[in-house]
Amino acid sequence: MSTTQTKETVSWPRLVADIGGTNARFALETSPQQIEKVEVLPCNDYDTVVDAIREYLSRVGNPAISHASIAIANPILGDWVQMTNHHWAFSIETTRQALHLENLILLNDFTAQALAITKMPKEELVQIGGFKKVPDAPKAVIGPGTGLGVSGLIPSKSGWVPLAGEGGHVSFAPFDDAEIMIWQYAKKKYGHVSAERFLSGAGLVLIHEALAAREGVKRQKLTPAEISDRALSGSSPLCRLTLDIFCAMLGTVSSNLALTLGASGGVYLCGGIIPRFIDYFKNSPFRNRFESKGRFDAYLAAIPVYIVLSKYPGISGAAVALANHLGEVDEISAEPEKEAAAPVAAQKAAAGNENA
Repeated sequence: MSTTQTKETVSWPRLVADIGGTNARFALETSPQQIEKVEVLPCNDYDTVVDAIREYLSRVGNPAISHASIAIANPILGDWVQMTNHHWAFSIETTRQALHLENLILLNDFTAQALAITKMPKEELVQIGGFKKVPDAPKAVIGPGTGLGVSGLIPSKSGWVPLAGEGGHVSFAPFDDAEIMIWQYAKKKYGHVSAERFLSGAGLVLIHEALAAREGVKRQKLTPAEISDRALSGSSPLCRLTLDIFCAMLGTVSSNLALTLGASGGVYLCGGIIPRFIDYFKNSPFRNRFESKGRFDAYLAAIPVYIVLSKYPGISGAAVALANHLGEVDEISAEPEKEAAAPVAAQKAAAGNENA
């Protein structure tokens, strides 16, 4: 699937895509990080991923494509891909041949999200608490959407190295009595209760369902958007409580990831859910819960959290991955940025906690 190319012989445009459980986002990269002709196609409208790709290419004039990169909401463990939250299943090599491509690479969607962070302008980030990120320190990337994506960035001499994993499926640990009740409700329903069971669109519905059962009220069949809309408008106290608990749970899981990676380089919140209610999120229980880790409160208080506003970070990250695959690391891959470290007082407080 890979070939040896020089920068002079690599052709443009390139096909780049970000495929989730609900939508497939396609674009053409016409030069390094120049993304054009973005189209969003519902996955359920197409029997196969090849059908969706061919439809996109027909919409943009069937350009000659030699190289393609697809970020997908799934682990990539070999040639065969079976999507977790959709019915598409396919061979990477067979897909490459069907589309007459010279190179086709696939990567986990949140590995792509992590790579996109390396190219993201400050204007596309909203900081939620913490101080300045520590230079050359690991970064955590997490985001609820159709599922819960998790990744990270580790600094190296040649740039940032993204982590590929399935952290959304780690076991969820409840924080308080309300979350214990919700966890027990989910446990009876699913057996294993992962973080993704709560921190996703379907998770918002599950939290609401559990709270309604506790209150003994007949649960309305609301969509995630309807729950968040009613929470934001104040028309439903139950929906508002649902959204508050969702934000608190995200704080717990995000801080767990920050501690695991030592992510003093920042935590980046991606996905399509949080950007819909940024002002509410700023005043939600998220940050308080993020910092509620006993002896490591001060350590986490220093870590900045950023909401990613970029509309198509997975596409940008897929382009970075393809450039790396084609040996263009010096052209596209970013070096770890230099930025002021956290205030000395915060560093000392964190160090004190480590020794506690």
